Amino acid sequence: MGRWLNLTAADGIGVQAYRAEPSGTSAGLPRGALVVVQEIFGVNEHIRAVCDGFAEEGYVAIAPGLFDRYQRGVSLGYTPEDIARGRQLKAHARTDIALTDIAAARASVTSAGQVGVIGYCWGGFLAWMSAARLTGFACAVCYYGGGMVEAIDEKPPCPVMAHFGERDAAIPVDGAQRFAAAHPEVQAFFYDAEHGFNCDQRQSYNPAAAKLARERTLEFLSKHLG
Repeated sequence: MGRWLNLTAADGIGVQAYRAEPSGTSAGLPRGALVVVQEIFGVNEHIRAVCDGFAEEGYVAIAPGLFDRYQRGVSLGYTPEDIARGRQLKAHARTDIALTDIAAARASVTSAGQVGVIGYCWGGFLAWMSAARLTGFACAVCYYGGGMVEAIDEKPPCPVMAHFGERDAAIPVDGAQRFAAAHPEVQAFFYDAEHGFNCDQRQSYNPAAAKLARERTLEFLSKHLG
């Protein structure tokens, strides 16, 4: 369903992106667009499947390769070795530079209508930061965003939804609850699940939590994107 294309960020650097187009929508028009922000594993099979899934719901979905500036075409799995490599790559990735590439992805899909941003793990944090520091996003969805607790003082002007696992070893639940209390305007949901519960390629995958979070996310996107 999707295809690879090249983006050029505001600083002139080129990165790849995976873009999935909707089909069978009313009058052939998309309902809006989503920038899908990767985990530390690159634009891998899971993130591409996420894009394809949102395209099936009628949204143009694009996932920029945020590691392309350091290593082109990163697509990792979820073995201990992959996790270690992903962490190494993330250590090189500055938030402001990642936001530059996310902004380029957003600009490339504006013809589809309103644009939202959704991210997972590191991408959940970047979705939060994109909502706070970039213009042009109508809404944001953050799945178990590592770093959001530390960025609690950010104040996105657009609606935000956040999903957290109560048994997330990477984001202690008390920190996530503190974040939710500090941002009553954010629709924050907690699940009896671990980190990465949405990814069906992880051992921590939780089908019930993933299904409920997706239902809530689609309702939220329908309200704010169309």
